[in-house]
This record gives sequence, structure tokens and C-alpha cells, in this order.
Amino acid sequence: MASSKRVVVAAGVANGAIAIMKFLGFLLTGSPAMLSETYHSISDTGNQVFLLIGLRYSGREADRTHPFGYGKAQFFYSFLVSVLLFGIAGWMSLTHGYEAIVHGHAGGLHGQVELLGASFRAVYVNYAVLGGAFCFEGYALVTAYQGMRADMEEHGWTGFVEAFKKTSNITTLTAFTEDTVAVCGIVLAFVGVLLTDVTGNPLWDGLAALCIGLLLMGFALALAWENKRLLLGESLPKSEEDELRETVASWEGVTGIVDFRTVYFGPNHILVATDVAFDRSLDTGDVDAHITAIEDALIEHNPSVKKVYIEPETATSTGGR
Repeated sequence: MASSKRVVVAAGVANGAIAIMKFLGFLLTGSPAMLSETYHSISDTGNQVFLLIGLRYSGREADRTHPFGYGKAQFFYSFLVSVLLFGIAGWMSLTHGYEAIVHGHAGGLHGQVELLGASFRAVYVNYAVLGGAFCFEGYALVTAYQGMRADMEEHGWTGFVEAFKKTSNITTLTAFTEDTVAVCGIVLAFVGVLLTDVTGNPLWDGLAALCIGLLLMGFALALAWENKRLLLGESLPKSEEDELRETVASWEGVTGIVDFRTVYFGPNHILVATDVAFDRSLDTGDVDAHITAIEDALIEHNPSVKKVYIEPETATSTGGR
């Protein structure tokens, strides 16, 4: 959790500073792309607030009403990020870009601005703001990348696509994806402003704003989908679950597995529930000893396993999942 919190705080500080910079740039130039990027950074900053709330809430101890703890709070707040923040910011950016394209408005990029007694072209403000934003977002992205790499190395995942599909550390995943989208948005805004500056055609600035909106909305859908699988109670990936199943099946005194189930109840917090058939010659004390040993072995094999429930059965069927 400490690593996830560091990633979120780094992104929050960067996005807060960037939002202010971009808004000042918009006020001075009226660029549609800069307004879209302002929406983007405001949503990113709100994103970090929600994620920090999720981290704090998920750290509460288990109680009677939540016997497995509050780990899923991170999934819920990350889902809120995708729906309330990125969806709204994406829609606003999309519609603003569309209006700019239809009405041919690119703000005052070709005008002059007065700042601290100096006069210069308004477009230079956008270049400076976007350059500074790129540096801030680059820092946040590197921090989030390190967090993702740590998760990938811990689980042996071969790439980011596999990590995106399998990770339960939704906070780090959200920060990493958000920072990647942020860097892409800055590049789009810079290209749109540059092309409008060079050609004098306001279409490019408006088109950049529209593309930023589409980028945000696409991310909102992808993030919502990933949170949905965890909120609904996804099991471990089949390969990892099979390893745990094999640990149980190969244990001395076990004659079969009647049922075997796993589920995430928080980031890197897994519950294992299995019905196990033991040799009929074992007495109650021996079965209890085997159960305790199997529970310890499962937790040792996969440190993300936090709860294990083993129900002894008399049947020898190896059904179940």
C-alpha cells in the first residue's frame, strides 16, 4: 500500500500544478486544446483524491459488518474515477472540441499578451505551459511505471497487457494508465497548437481538443471494465489458481478435491475456499493437522493469499472449479 500511495501522491502533486498552468494558458490564449487539457488535469487531480480516499478506507480493520475487510473500497473509488471524472471530463473536452471545429474558433493564439511588463505572442504561453506539463507528467509517469514494474516482477507477468488484465492493484494501474493518457493528451495539444500556429487554420486546435476528449472517454470505459471484474469478485488467473489447487491435491492424505474457489477481496488479497476429501483412515486430529499445514503452504506459495477455508469431505470426487 505504501508504494501505491507514493504513486498516487506523486501524480496528485503533478496534476494539481499542471491544472493551474493549463488554465492560466487558456485564460491568456483562449485555445480549445488548452481548455480540454485543463479539464483533463482537473479530472486527474480529482482522480488522485478519490484514490487516496480508497487507499485510506481500504486500510480499515475487518469488523462484523465487513468480515473480510474493506479492501474492495479501492475498486469502488477507482470505478467512481472512471465514471464521474474521466467520463465527464472526456465529454466536456469532446463537445468543446466539436464546437471549436464547427465554428472555426482557436482562441487568441496569434495575438499578443502582456505578462510581467513583457509583450510576446500568445502561442508561446501554450508552448511553455505544455512543456512544463510534460515534465511534471513525465515525473509522475516514471513513478507509476516503477510501481507497475514492481507488480509485474512480483507476479512474473511478461508485459503490460498481461498486467492490465490480471492485476488487482487497481490504484497503481489507474495512476499508470492515467499518466500515460496525460502524456498523450499533452502531445496531442502541442501538435494541435503547433499546426494552428504554422498554418493559421484553427481546425487543428479544435481537432486536438476533440481527440483529447475521445482519449479520455476511451480510458474511462477501459478503466470501468477493469474495475467491474474485481467488484464482481474475480478469481485468480487460471494458471495461478491451478498452482494452488495442485499444492492441495498433492498433499499427503488428500484423496481428492471436491471444490476449489478463489476470489479477490482487495488488492493482492485473495480468499481460498476448498472442499477436500481426506483418506478415511485419518482420524480427526490428523485431518486438523493436515488442514493447518495446507493453509500455511498455500499462504507461503502465494503471499497474496490472506484467508484459507478448508472443509473436509468424505467424497473422493474431484469436481468443482
